[in-house]
Amino acid sequence: MPLARSFLYVPANREKFLDKAVDVPADALLLDLEDSVPPAEKAVARAAVREFAPKIPGGRVWVRPNAIDSDFGRADLDAIIGVPGLVGLIAPKVDTRDEMVVWDRLIGELEQARGVAVGSTQFVPSIESARGVWFAYEIATAAKRIVSLSFGGARDGDLNTDLGCTWSADGPEMLHARQHVLVAARAARFDTPLDGVFADIRDAAGFERDTDLSRRLGYRGRKLIHPSQIEPCNRLYRPTAAELDYYARVLEAFDAAVAGGRASTTVDGKMIDVAMAAAARRVLDADKAWAKAG
Repeated sequence: MPLARSFLYVPANREKFLDKAVDVPADALLLDLEDSVPPAEKAVARAAVREFAPKIPGGRVWVRPNAIDSDFGRADLDAIIGVPGLVGLIAPKVDTRDEMVVWDRLIGELEQARGVAVGSTQFVPSIESARGVWFAYEIATAAKRIVSLSFGGARDGDLNTDLGCTWSADGPEMLHARQHVLVAARAARFDTPLDGVFADIRDAAGFERDTDLSRRLGYRGRKLIHPSQIEPCNRLYRPTAAELDYYARVLEAFDAAVAGGRASTTVDGKMIDVAMAAAARRVLDADKAWAKAG
């Protein structure tokens, strides 16, 4: 089953937002301890995570801690590792394999000290710099607790600032970095690479275009900054009715061909072989999982 289609950021220091987040239809809640929380409120936000996470059923709670080399990152880990309801962390600004090894060691030490199964706290590194993009595969394979990679790019964000590019509305300037992180995630055998945020909440049409591109590239979910993005995100990361019909017919035709002693067939004028059938099966199985999950 895919990790999640929609990860909604929720500032952990904002009690009003936390209360509202309980009922939103996002697949996962990403409680933020980093950029949306001012330094003076970090402790309040950590306490809120400890109180809030156990109340949310269904394995939906993730946390974005501060970077491990910041003044706050280790305090975040000390406050939240082992909290009931916490699935894992999506960590910002992971640049190298060595940095990922530090994350893994510190989390493991806290898990062991608190009687939690070592490795049970899942981890998704967020790639937000030129170095991170360059070392994405090494980062992805640095620890067994890693379950995906997240592209950390956002217009006017850390990554395009580091690259020195201007990210236009259509986004071709960041396409290489976006694809590179995706390829690294797939090479590490992750089925659920996560795309970055679309920051302009006023541009609903732009969000849908960008999410459609994201799915066509191979991403299976993304991080969101506003509840209005949840419905189109969940919808667009699932196949359309026409796609489901086509893939069902592909499998039916291929299975019939194999039963008849052939290795390939055609559907709608296109040749179908074992690779095409496997791709169709993957899409259909993933959609069944989302249908079951609701």
